[in-house]
Amino acid sequence: MTNSTPAKLGVVIMTYGSATTSEHVAEYMQHIYKDAVPEGLVEDFMERYKQVGRSPLIEITERQAELLEAELNVSGDDFVVKAGMLHSHPFIDEAVQACRVAGAQQLVGVILSPQFSSFIMEGYRTSLQNAAQKHGYGMDDVIVAGPWPTEANFIELLSERVNEALGKLQPQYGHVPVVFTTHSLPERVVARDPAYLQQLQATAEAVVAKLDNPELEWYRGYQSAGHTPEPWLKPDLVDILADLHDKHDTAVLIVPIQFLADHLEILYDLDIAGGEQCAEYDIAYNRIELPNTAPLFITSLAAVTKETAATLHK
Repeated sequence: MTNSTPAKLGVVIMTYGSATTSEHVAEYMQHIYKDAVPEGLVEDFMERYKQVGRSPLIEITERQAELLEAELNVSGDDFVVKAGMLHSHPFIDEAVQACRVAGAQQLVGVILSPQFSSFIMEGYRTSLQNAAQKHGYGMDDVIVAGPWPTEANFIELLSERVNEALGKLQPQYGHVPVVFTTHSLPERVVARDPAYLQQLQATAEAVVAKLDNPELEWYRGYQSAGHTPEPWLKPDLVDILADLHDKHDTAVLIVPIQFLADHLEILYDLDIAGGEQCAEYDIAYNRIELPNTAPLFITSLAAVTKETAATLHK
């Protein structure tokens, strides 16, 4: 491809996927676990979905793709952006095919997790590359963005939302500790890829630095550990809430820094399960709104996409 022929770029924003309602749980779990779905897991998750009603993850991600495409093309560039899921429709393969049909000559993949373990996220890279090859792309025409834990617009959005929440809560409760939550992983995974923990710490510290609140009490914790008996990262959010109870705190602000759209791990694991634990401890539960389709977040995705696309072979 020559420099005189600008490539139409396809962008696939990739996330894990989701069942939308309880009716879709069995199919979703079978795609994740193949034929070895742990006993009782489908029933457990069906009950969780019944409590939250539905997961909006897929529709939010598709809207993020629409807004990102508009943002990328505002200066006359030629991008087509599609959402691709690892374990539910629209699959990554479907997104790549849609990019090809739209005339995209090269592909940029963006994993919708600012911090990630390369070991865990390799599935996204492999899925994108396999789909690209299937639909006629050369390997030099495909690139996946690396982690972006301190992207300026992302940090600005989080800090704005934390400041706004604390501004409302502190006059009522006084001292309000902040808990930054991220998805837990098995300890064995992090032992192979310790950069994950460094990325999480970098995001939390970048947000705290923007708050200009030296008296802030903050913690980093993990949530949504998997259904396996092996050790997972600690401290879990439930442990931190127990400690806050012992310290007689009366309110808490939960700040997810890895999840980027509302879905089951937010609506159930935090809002329902975490909220119930807070109520048991007489702690007022609060969390910031997720990035979802906030303009600053779309600007953040655009910055990551453009930086990655600039390294593609032309």
